[in-house]
Amino acid sequence: MSSAAEPRVGQSAAAWTKALAVPAIVLALILAAAGLPLLADSDFSLSAIALAFGGTVILYRTVVATLETRRVTAGVLVVIALVASAIVEEYLAGAIVAFMMIGGEYLEEIVLARTQRSVRALIQLAPDTAEVWCQEQWQTLAIDHVSVGDRVLVRPGGRVPVDGVIETGRAAFDESALTGEAVPVDRAVEDTVCVGTIALTGSVEVRATRVGEDTTLARIVRVVREAQSNKGRTQRIADRFAAYFTPAILIIGGLVWALTGDPMRMVTVFVIACPCSLVLATPTAVVAAVGKAARMGVLVKGGAALEALGHTTALCLDKTGTLTSGELEVIDVMPASPWTREDVLRLASRVEAASEHPIGKAIVRAHRGSSQAATATRTSGVILTPGVGVEGDVAGERVTVGNERALAGLGESAETDQARLFIEEHESRGATPVVVRVGDRVAGCIALSSVTRSSASRVVDEVRRSGIRRVVLVTGDHQAAAQALASQLGIDDVRARVMPEEKMRIVEELQGAGEVVAMVGDGVNDAPALAMADAGIAMAAGTDVAVETADIALMGDDLGALSETLVLSRRAVRTIRQNIWVFAVAVNVVGIALAGSGVLHPIGAAVVHNASSIFVVANSARLLSSARQKG
Repeated sequence: MSSAAEPRVGQSAAAWTKALAVPAIVLALILAAAGLPLLADSDFSLSAIALAFGGTVILYRTVVATLETRRVTAGVLVVIALVASAIVEEYLAGAIVAFMMIGGEYLEEIVLARTQRSVRALIQLAPDTAEVWCQEQWQTLAIDHVSVGDRVLVRPGGRVPVDGVIETGRAAFDESALTGEAVPVDRAVEDTVCVGTIALTGSVEVRATRVGEDTTLARIVRVVREAQSNKGRTQRIADRFAAYFTPAILIIGGLVWALTGDPMRMVTVFVIACPCSLVLATPTAVVAAVGKAARMGVLVKGGAALEALGHTTALCLDKTGTLTSGELEVIDVMPASPWTREDVLRLASRVEAASEHPIGKAIVRAHRGSSQAATATRTSGVILTPGVGVEGDVAGERVTVGNERALAGLGESAETDQARLFIEEHESRGATPVVVRVGDRVAGCIALSSVTRSSASRVVDEVRRSGIRRVVLVTGDHQAAAQALASQLGIDDVRARVMPEEKMRIVEELQGAGEVVAMVGDGVNDAPALAMADAGIAMAAGTDVAVETADIALMGDDLGALSETLVLSRRAVRTIRQNIWVFAVAVNVVGIALAGSGVLHPIGAAVVHNASSIFVVANSARLLSSARQKG
């Protein structure tokens, strides 16, 4: 089909009606021509007018498409077929060909429009206005007038108009439109929120960090749209094939005429052999899959990324922020006599109450559930000792919370021996142990570990079942922590204590062994490996560098979306193959043979040709259904 087909996806109802008028007029002329000759004494009939009208439209679109793409397009064969029909005075056949081509374009646009519904829905999520603190009062401003740094008010039931950080207030947010997660998420001070999410309960004030085209929502919309022009390897092959296909068909048509002496067979070859279904094979599947991924809360940056993931044989997984949430949790507390478990947590949380360190925050959460409750108790003289920990005065006693160095100067005792055994045991498991010291005595020890994502084990199993041959844990963490997590998840290949450039070399090593590699990470240190991988996948809660470098971003920070996206990409690759070999190549080969032998005539050729194109689009549209089909 002509790439200049109008209207394009997303146009108004009026534009669709106007576009429908062209095939409707051609069809009306064809039906009238069946029994109403325009000139009684002439073979010239309304079918000739239909052919002239439809042919002019196709010629115009073909010229436009050829000038835009600077290459021979599928429309060239159509124009040749119409001219040949006119020369042999098969006006009705030519008119039907023109109608099928124009009507086929219209139907394809209708089916393709489904792939853009998610984009249109996302665009509608962004509010047109925002309540901004301006001139000592809240004012409603057009969203174009909101700047980074502005303070924005989001009321209960309202949509967030900017990406930003909550400064005051607390609310439960519906983030399903962006993340695919149906369960509302609680957000409070210092948490980030994104455009289009809804504050279900509570009111918050948000400091804008991204506005307009820089927001998460705008990036999703932009990338989904760009996916149509960012073609994968299969599409480039199809383009090259189509470029050679047109002159080849001209030669075949000429040979058929020369061998049979029947120009009608040549015309039929031209009609059946237009490479429309071949050209449509990949972009329709890619756009449908990218649209589906967007609804799942996954940002796929084009067909190349989708196809690479669909062919992946090796998967590299970062540890912190990917397989683990990045937060620490208390997993064990060992009190020394006469202190209790509660005493140890209470003393440690009082000293750590004002700490911004992840260890301190985890201890406070374990004791009280929130730092606000812990700071209610007075603690004075808090100082940080680099390389050791933090200490402060609690109820007249000096309390230290630190690593093994906090045992220095205590001498040998049952408590210190116990503490050293506790530290050694938990370090061997990959946990982080800390000592709680009161004066010159050990009050106890606390062990902390990264929170493993609840979906991690399931996801590793699912990616293996999908056909991934190798799963590799790649982390900068120490060997014990990496090995402990790998054993828990059933990962055999562990690469620990690796620097960013070493992660990239691991990806190169796997590629050198013939693997198609996908890398999943979230930090700046993962960026080189994400860029080197055939398919780089970023957790969107990670750094901007990782998200921008990656080919795919899991916007909901949900590792479970990884296996779903992998399944979707494999379905997309299978769909592309079906489109090319079943609906394009096979139909054309059989059709050309039937046309050359005289079995197929121009009208039938037009029907078969356009049917194959519609089947391609319909087959691709199936990707918009659930991606949970495994395989």
